[in-house]
Amino acid sequence: MPARSERHSIYVTGTDTGVGKTLVAAALVRALNQAGRRARGLKPLASGAARTPEGLRNADALALQAEGRPTAPYELVNPWCFEPAIAPHLAAAEAGIETPLPALLEWYERACESCEWTVVEGAGGWRVPLHPRGFTSDLPEALGLPVLLVVGMRLGCLNHAQLTFEAIRRGPAPFVGWIGNRIDPEFARPGENLATLERLLGASPIAVIPALSPPDTGVVARMLGKTALARLA
Repeated sequence: MPARSERHSIYVTGTDTGVGKTLVAAALVRALNQAGRRARGLKPLASGAARTPEGLRNADALALQAEGRPTAPYELVNPWCFEPAIAPHLAAAEAGIETPLPALLEWYERACESCEWTVVEGAGGWRVPLHPRGFTSDLPEALGLPVLLVVGMRLGCLNHAQLTFEAIRRGPAPFVGWIGNRIDPEFARPGENLATLERLLGASPIAVIPALSPPDTGVVARMLGKTALARLA
């Protein structure tokens, strides 16, 4: 097992739900493993799951599990999984299951074992509530995990990106950069909007993902490559 000092982590958040966090997180895990690291993707909370003979399974968590090396049990990758496709704190409340920060911290220590890198994907945006109190952002803030912001390139993204950036910067977790994802191929003036995002977020994007149909983890992993990984290290 790597010593604690050898562990590296990054927390992937987004400007909203459906902006490509899983695509980016899974691609990061693949790129890290292709670079010879032992990387694992984690999704502490997930809502919107299918019933299977093995139990509830969330598609995003399964995608992260598939990329991990060494492969981890599903319950370690996604310890809190809820069937309804609603906000996780509402799903947890309906199930009568609490998701407090101390439990998340204990899980995180176990989830980091036997790997060098962990890529933790948040649920929805930065300030999604926990049940019964707190926010999903409490985990990266408590651990000081570097935060990568995925900006879904669509109408409204400038406001969402700036508000998320401001919230991250007010806390103790370091902001390490952002990735633009062209989730709306009809989004007008993409170049001008990217330039505005560079100004608002104070840095050029680590990558800009083109509109992909269907999303392709391999394409994004190749885009990230050594240069992007060096910026995130």
